[in-house]
Amino acid sequence: MTIKDVCEKFGITADTLRYYEKVGAIPKVGRSQGGIREYDDEALSWVRNAVCLRKAGVSVEAIAEYVRLFNMGDETIEARLELLSNERESLGKQLEELTNAVELLDYKISRYREAVETGVLTWDRDPLGN
Repeated sequence: MTIKDVCEKFGITADTLRYYEKVGAIPKVGRSQGGIREYDDEALSWVRNAVCLRKAGVSVEAIAEYVRLFNMGDETIEARLELLSNERESLGKQLEELTNAVELLDYKISRYREAVETGVLTWDRDPLGN
């Protein structure tokens, strides 16, 4: 697959893809005799991993560290487990914060919808849950 194909598949720019390779968030990609990047199934798997983790808010540095550890072999399994566990814990906290924000917005929206229907805005509880 060409860089253009990969970018279209994952919804990222060529600059982003080249940056991921440059900083080690994906391993070096094979090249044709003419120097054109050629993405095989393994390379696509790494790109999918990087794109997914970035969308979740994982730093490029953490992704690159994971790739570096992976490339060092099985002696880094424990370190990879710790890295991924720490990232998962961080994402779990972010998810909880986002869930709370969505719940607050849902409550406010419900109050405003009722106000549109009745002409009266009321709050039956503290919107922040305090």
